[in-house]
Amino acid sequence: MSQVADYVLQRLSEWGVQRVYGYPGDGINGLLGAFDRADGDPEFIQARHEEMAAFMACAHAKFTGEVGCCIATSGPGAVHLLNGLYDAKLDHQPVVAVVGQQKRLSLGTHYQQEIALDQLFADVSEFCQMVVHPGQARHVIDRAFKTALTTRGVATIIIPNDIQEEEAQPSPPREHGSVFSSVGWSRPRVLPDLDELRKAADILNAGGKVAMLVGQGAAKAEAEVKEVAELLGAGVAKALLGREVLPDDLPYVTGPIGLLGSKASDNMIQGCDTLLMVGSSFPYSEWLPEEGQAKGVEIDIDGRMIGIRYPMDAHLVGDSRETLRALIPMLERKKDRGWREKIEKDVREWNDLCDRWAGEHFGKTINPQSVAAELSSRLPDGAILSADSGSGTNWWARHLKLREGMRASLSGTLATMGPGTPYAIAARFAYPDRPVIAFVGDGAFQMNGMNEMITVKRYLDRLSGPAPLIFCVFNNQDLNQVTWEQRAMAGDPKYPGSQDIPDVPYAAYAELLGLKGIVCDDPKKVGAAWDEALAADRPVVLEFKVDAEIAPIPPHIMKEQGKKAVKAALHDPEATGIATKGVRQKLTEYAEHLSGRGKK
Repeated sequence: MSQVADYVLQRLSEWGVQRVYGYPGDGINGLLGAFDRADGDPEFIQARHEEMAAFMACAHAKFTGEVGCCIATSGPGAVHLLNGLYDAKLDHQPVVAVVGQQKRLSLGTHYQQEIALDQLFADVSEFCQMVVHPGQARHVIDRAFKTALTTRGVATIIIPNDIQEEEAQPSPPREHGSVFSSVGWSRPRVLPDLDELRKAADILNAGGKVAMLVGQGAAKAEAEVKEVAELLGAGVAKALLGREVLPDDLPYVTGPIGLLGSKASDNMIQGCDTLLMVGSSFPYSEWLPEEGQAKGVEIDIDGRMIGIRYPMDAHLVGDSRETLRALIPMLERKKDRGWREKIEKDVREWNDLCDRWAGEHFGKTINPQSVAAELSSRLPDGAILSADSGSGTNWWARHLKLREGMRASLSGTLATMGPGTPYAIAARFAYPDRPVIAFVGDGAFQMNGMNEMITVKRYLDRLSGPAPLIFCVFNNQDLNQVTWEQRAMAGDPKYPGSQDIPDVPYAAYAELLGLKGIVCDDPKKVGAAWDEALAADRPVVLEFKVDAEIAPIPPHIMKEQGKKAVKAALHDPEATGIATKGVRQKLTEYAEHLSGRGKK
C-alpha cells in the first residue's frame, strides 16, 4: 500500500523530474522514506543548505529548459529556500518547491516550526497550495508544474507531514468537488499583431544606425538574431543573462552592456538612432539611449514587461524566435554599411584594450583581469560557465569570450551572492560530460561555496570525470564589488570593518576534502595554473591571489560617480594603489584610443 509521499514522487517523475535538490528534516520524513523506496527515480540530491538546493533547482532550469525541483522541511528549512527561489522568480525560471508542514491537527496552535507557509511563499510563488486531502495531491502537483512552465516562475506545494503518510489516492473520489487533472504541457506559439509587425519593420527599415540589445529571452533565436543583425547592419550588445545568445567571436557582437559592459556597446548605444530590444528587461536607463534619441522596437513574450525600460514605438508581444521569423521578410537589407563597420572597429579596439588591461600586473600581485583573459583562449568546447556576484563578475563578463555551443549564466536580476558554486554543481549533474567552470569571489566562497565543496565530495564519483569541474576563487581578502560601490556611489572610502575578510587557504581546504587544490600567486604562472586545473582528473578549487585595487572601470564615468570616487579617494586606506593602478589603466585606454585614431 503506497503513501501520498510515494505518489508525489511518482507524479514528479511523470513530469520529467530526475533530481530533487534538498536537505532533510522531520517535516518531510514521509517524503524522505518515499525517496528511499523510489530507488533514484527521482533522486534526492543532498545539498549542504536549503538555499543552495533552491539555487541548484534554478540552475537546472536555466541550463536544461526543464522544471527545476527542490525540497525542504517545515519552518526554518522552508525559510532557507527563499533566496534561491527569488533568484528563479526574478530571472523567470520554472521551479517547483515541495515544502513540509506540521500536522493538520496542530496548525494554528503556535506549534514548533509552524509558519504560515502560504503567506511566506505568496510573493515568490506564481502558485502556492497546501495539500489537505490525499485525493488533492494529483491536481495540486499538476497545476504547480503547468503554472511554473506557463509563467516561467516558481510554484510551491505544501504537504503536512501527516498527509505524506496517509494512503495515496492517485484517482480522487468521483464526487462533487473532485478535480481530475493530467500530466502534460506544450509550449505555445506566441506571435504579435500583424499591424504592429509592419510598424516595427517600417521603423527598423528607416533607421540608419540600428543597435540591438538581446537578453535570455532570445536564447532560442540565435539564427534569427544573426539574420536580423546582418540585414540591418546592426551591432548586438548582450545583457548578462543573454551571454550565450550569440558567440563573442562574431565581429559585430559588442559584448556586455552597462556598468560592467564594454566601450563598444556603450559607443553603439550612445550613437544609435534606432534600438531593437529582444527578450531583455535590462533596467539601467543611464546605459540606454537618452529619451527621444532613438526610435524603439521591443520583442518580449510577456506583455507586462513590454516598453517599460525605454519608450518604444512598436511593442511586439511574442516569442522572440517566432516574432523575428515573421519580421525578417519585411526587413530591407541596408546598403550603407558604415555604421556596421564602425561597430566592428570599436569591437576590435575594445578587445585589444581588454587584452592590454589584462596584461598589466602591478608588482607581484595577480591582475584579476588576467585570470579571465588567460582562461578565455583555453575554454574547452561545450563549456558551461557560472559566475557569482562580485567584482569577478566584471572580468567574467568582459574577458571571457564564448564560442558556439557554450553556456553561461548567473543571478542576473536578484544579483545575489552565493549561486556561482551551486549553479556549477547542478550544471555538472545535468551534463556530466561537459566542462563546467565557476567564477567565485572569496566573499561568496566563504559565505556558502566552501560548504558546497562537501557536496562535491559526497558525489565525487558522479562529479569527477574526463571533463573538468573547476571552482575558480578570486582571493583578495576584500568584499571588492561593494568596496568599489562605496567609493563610486556613496563617495565613501573603503571601510575595512565591513569590507576586509579573512585570508583562507581555499585550495588546501579542497585537498583536505579529497578534491584537487591549486594556488597561484605569481602573475607569470596564471596560464600554467589554468592548464593544470583543466587537465585534472577530479574537481578543482583553483585559488588565485589577486589584486584588490584593480578598479572595474565602467565604459564611461558618470560625472556624479566620478566626483564621489575622487572624494572617497582622499581618505581611502588604499588611495595610493588605486590612483597608481587606475591612472595606468586609463592611460592604456587613452593610448588605445590614439592608436585607433592613427589607424583610420
